[in-house]
Amino acid sequence: MIRVFSLFLLSAFAASAQGLDPNAILNPPNSSWPSYNGDYSGKRFSSLRQINKTNVEFLAMAWAFQTDVSTGPGLKSTPLLVNGTLYFTEPDDVWAVDARTGQQVWHYRYHQNEGLHIGQRGLGMYKEKLYFETPDAHLLCLDARTGEVQWDVVLADVKLGYWATMAPLVIRNHVLAGVSGDFNDLHGFIDCFDADTGKLQWKWDALPKPGQPGSDTWPANTDAMQHGGGMTWVTGTYDPELNLLYWGTANPNPVLNGSTRPGDNLFTCSIVALNPDTGKLVWYFQASPHDVHDWDAVQTPVLVDGDFHGQRRKLLLQASRNGYLFVLDRTNGKALSSTPYEQINWTSGVDSIGRPVGKREKYPTAAGTLVEPDAIGATNWMSPSFNPETGLLYVDSHDSFSLYYAFSTGKPEGFGGRDLTVSSHCSLRAIDYQTGKSKWVHELGQGWDWAGVVSTAGGLVFSADVHGNILALDAETGQTLWHAYGGGPAQAPPITYELDGRQYVVVGAHGVLYAFALPQKLVR
Repeated sequence: MIRVFSLFLLSAFAASAQGLDPNAILNPPNSSWPSYNGDYSGKRFSSLRQINKTNVEFLAMAWAFQTDVSTGPGLKSTPLLVNGTLYFTEPDDVWAVDARTGQQVWHYRYHQNEGLHIGQRGLGMYKEKLYFETPDAHLLCLDARTGEVQWDVVLADVKLGYWATMAPLVIRNHVLAGVSGDFNDLHGFIDCFDADTGKLQWKWDALPKPGQPGSDTWPANTDAMQHGGGMTWVTGTYDPELNLLYWGTANPNPVLNGSTRPGDNLFTCSIVALNPDTGKLVWYFQASPHDVHDWDAVQTPVLVDGDFHGQRRKLLLQASRNGYLFVLDRTNGKALSSTPYEQINWTSGVDSIGRPVGKREKYPTAAGTLVEPDAIGATNWMSPSFNPETGLLYVDSHDSFSLYYAFSTGKPEGFGGRDLTVSSHCSLRAIDYQTGKSKWVHELGQGWDWAGVVSTAGGLVFSADVHGNILALDAETGQTLWHAYGGGPAQAPPITYELDGRQYVVVGAHGVLYAFALPQKLVR
């Protein structure tokens, strides 16, 4: 392992650095962004309003940090901000950077490995420790002051086809980590580790064992359940009052040919609520029963306390990959509303408990079936944002079509499939969760857009388009108020914070982390 340090900064930083109080994630101050979504709710909303609709046109670059990684997927990481230091990642790298100046404090590089280097979304933090998932499915604990490795545990066997990309979630002394690997016949799970020692506290398996609840949704007397699915590759959310952890799971296998696995195939393509102290399943809602289109339901479960059709409720919102917006009662998982938010053609409606009912004529076939949306989905891992002042959920969406094929493979499981996207158009939608309808739609271009969203009390939504432009939109109308070219596609959501009375907006584009702020003469 190689560690590269900026020594002239490191000694001063280590002497002055303070650890992250686990309680600070409950109500983060504006001077921090201490977890993947900023706080436990998944809203990605900031109460900052120094940058607002009246002055955002004057936003200018405050600094830019150029990573030394010239190849690969680029920055997909959401930085953490704790005590004036930003921490962010690429698949084999972790950086600590001064949040005021962009100067490097330290850099950690993981050893060369055979994991899939598809991207890396960030870190978790507890006191003075950082938690980092590696491409070959290890979980590392680093000293936040120096980048030194404290411990290293194996999440899963890379030789079987597992890899890891997500930012761990920290709840008290629990470090929660999910895995990827759905190209292969593997099963997904969530592991929970002791934050100090790395000792495994519990494991929740997305696939039931024979005789367990949910096993009756798989065919009996076959090994179909063991072929896997249910990966857990996007960070979940948490309600401290209910003490419930919310997480999305991915598709079943074989992915596009479900003939060997009749049934709903729990707990794939589901939103699950777990007790974070024990891993016990409290409730579940399945977004795509018997999925045959690769529509993982891992999208962020956004937690909202508010009125729904005149009644005060604790809600969970998910704009799912299959094109539906689900509004659930997060105390029990019951669907209050299930409404398409994007153009779709694969469903005949929803059943009595709010689950979409797929049309059999839209299953993959040997000749190919045209389905809307494509396998990327109506949205994907791009982070949404909910603004409690506008009541709108901002979602990066795709209007897209794929030809879905199913065929025999000659492998033991017997069946496979593939998809071919024939059209994709991107937009940013502002969705009224009360109705499921979009208040406005901002066009982002042809192809796929991978940037997420942050919204602010300044009446702004920050995101990016397919052309590499970083955008500030009016949160009420979707009108473009400011843009800057990032030199390449932005594949990570922006964050915002305030230090020394100055608000910054930070976003990664290609291999550069940019910070934007108002000129000092406009800051007051």
